[in-house]
Amino acid sequence: MSAQKKKATVFRCSSCGHEEAKWLGRCPSCGEWNTLREAAAAVSAARAAGAAERWSLPLAAVDPAEGSRFSSGMAEVDRVLGGGVMKGSSVLVGGEPGIGKSTLLLQLAARAEVSGRILYVSGEESAPQIRLRADRLGLAREGLEILCSGDLELVLEALDKLKPRAVVIDSLQTLRSEEAGSVPGTVNQVKYCALALSEYAKETGAAVFLVAHVTKEGAIAGPKAAEHMVDAVLYFEQTDGELRFLRAAKNRFGSTDEVGLFTMTETGLSEVADPSRLFLTRRDGGLPPGAAVAPLWEGSRCLLAEIQALTVPAKASLTRVYSDRVDAGRVARIAAVLERHGGLRFSDQDIYVNVAGGMRIAEPGADLAVAAALYSARSGLALPDRTAVAGELSLAGEVRPLRRMRARVRACGALGYTEVLGPPPEDGEGEPGWTGAATIREAVLRLFGPRAGPRTGADEGGRDVRPKSTGKTGAKGGIE
Repeated sequence: MSAQKKKATVFRCSSCGHEEAKWLGRCPSCGEWNTLREAAAAVSAARAAGAAERWSLPLAAVDPAEGSRFSSGMAEVDRVLGGGVMKGSSVLVGGEPGIGKSTLLLQLAARAEVSGRILYVSGEESAPQIRLRADRLGLAREGLEILCSGDLELVLEALDKLKPRAVVIDSLQTLRSEEAGSVPGTVNQVKYCALALSEYAKETGAAVFLVAHVTKEGAIAGPKAAEHMVDAVLYFEQTDGELRFLRAAKNRFGSTDEVGLFTMTETGLSEVADPSRLFLTRRDGGLPPGAAVAPLWEGSRCLLAEIQALTVPAKASLTRVYSDRVDAGRVARIAAVLERHGGLRFSDQDIYVNVAGGMRIAEPGADLAVAAALYSARSGLALPDRTAVAGELSLAGEVRPLRRMRARVRACGALGYTEVLGPPPEDGEGEPGWTGAATIREAVLRLFGPRAGPRTGADEGGRDVRPKSTGKTGAKGGIE
């Protein structure tokens, strides 16, 4: 049979995208009935023309310069991406509606330090809307092209014609292709469009940024396959104020520990140059009871955050933990360690934990600071002034070592903190101001001194032997 007579169609499932050579009543992949539709076989011209010439290459023959980076023009974005935008990469950016994803990527498109054209594709806004936002933000760039369309075939045709060095797609859920159905945003459409644009990035060396919608749980909307196809997945998060966080959930070219910090202003997103004091509450005098300062290592820099705790008698027989910036299960575990090894009762208390500035904390080094804040809130004793706390807690009440502890101590010293309580130095020689504590009981005694002694109320096995609390507060704030 000649090539001209060969059938160039397949039967594709409109639900999951599975393809079959002939029609079937039920999709063998997802199990849905009557979802297979006849469609043209998706074979790109470039793939068909060069298929015979593509063979494996020795690793030594690959030119590493092909994977070079260029600056996005925004230092915080470069930090999260691992040092800049990798040529030929595809980056998925997700976030809540109105958080500033379009603003961020329009600023990136106008400031990227790369020669050649940049194409901004919008399926949600018109060209005048984008121009008005660019004028308001004071953005101007030679070679920045705008295309307002959701048709994937039209977008690919424009890419072949313009040959841009960077592409912004706003958004992935508005793209549609006739090959994948007629409704944009479906599982098949998202996977098909993400794959097509990722392949374009790898074949041409252009960097492609894809804006993605998120679900009410905060995850990228659509199939997980789209996240597997791209090289990096970034989440844009917002606090209760104007502060924005850019985090990497996946990054093939760098670390996922870095955090980019921005504030929303009248002229767009502004980078936070020195975030060291950003999460500390400014007040006259020392810390109030229930507050502790923790030096947290985020990527390549140390941030100081104030952790706040409050304990009140439970209003019912079932106690609860209210914490959204620190995982509630983690707070409950730390409270259990304190009750078992610190001698304070939390089993009859409702616990509230917050982080000043709205930063979300996942680093293990904040365990000891959360424990100190809880102990301070429950006992009514404030931590010593200009003292920071860092350390990971084990279930046995031990304070475990932390990475880059010396750098944390130096960062605290630069901000005027005279003492940092943490795990003992492994070599026995710590930085000036570094106080070591091997257990949570020792940490409590070092923080609160003789004031904590009568209130620990625990025997050698860690059991609470104090009389039950009357709910009254003593003159010094301690639980009687």
